[in-house]
Parts: sequence; structure tokens; C-alpha cells
Amino acid sequence: MPEYNFRIRESKIGLQIFDSIRKKYVVLTPEEWVRQNFIQYLIEEKKYPPALIAVETGLKYNKLKKRSDIAIYSRSGNLWMLIECKSPSVKISQETFDQVAVYNKSHKIKTKYLSITNGINHFCCKMDYEVGRFLFLKGFPEFE
Repeated sequence: MPEYNFRIRESKIGLQIFDSIRKKYVVLTPEEWVRQNFIQYLIEEKKYPPALIAVETGLKYNKLKKRSDIAIYSRSGNLWMLIECKSPSVKISQETFDQVAVYNKSHKIKTKYLSITNGINHFCCKMDYEVGRFLFLKGFPEFE
């Protein structure tokens, strides 16, 4: 990923990074570093509108409450893409991909794309609900 400029500050609880989507400083963990860099990649390189990006939003799966790392909405307000962010030290495996896929199993949450990144490796797949499968893409789609 390209390098981006971030506002980082020292606080009593450690380093914090300014999240331009949530409009506040958050603790700078390895996963947060991946999330902030990936958000900037989507905005700067893929031209995703910042107003349609949500960070750590609540989702319901059956009766369980889950959180999505990054949710992208369509201009009509429907969930368009879910992105799960992992620390760079976490290897992306079938298990980590299944974590993001479980969010999509709810009938209310049928996103067009599911993605996962650890800041080093990035995977995006397009969902095909009629056939019941998904297709891994070579990159991330441009915003529609």
C-alpha cells in the first residue's frame, strides 16, 4: 500500500491515531494501523466516498452482536462491502476469512463484496447468492 500521512499523538494510554471517518483519536494498535491505512487506500486510490464508509459498526447475526471493521455502503444506503482487518502478524487463512463470511450469513446482511486484509495480504470476493458461492477477485473493485 502507498504511504499516507496521519495525525498521531502521544497520550496517557499510548499512541493514538486520528480516524478521519469517526472524527476522533483512537488507540494505535497494529490492527488499527491496518484499518487506517486501508481506509486511506480505499478513499485515495479507489475513490470510495468517505461519507459511505463506516468503522466498527454493529451488526446482528442471529441474536449475536458483531462488529464490522470497515463497512462500505452503496449510494442507496445498502451494505455494499464488509472488510475485516487483522494485525500484520496474523496470517490470513480460511478461518480468518470465515470470520468475515459469518457476518454475511444474516438475511439482512447480504453485501456484494467480502474482504479481508492484514495490511500485507488483501483478499476480496464477490458474492453470488443465486448459486451460493463467491468469486475471489484479483483486486478491489472501483466504487460503483
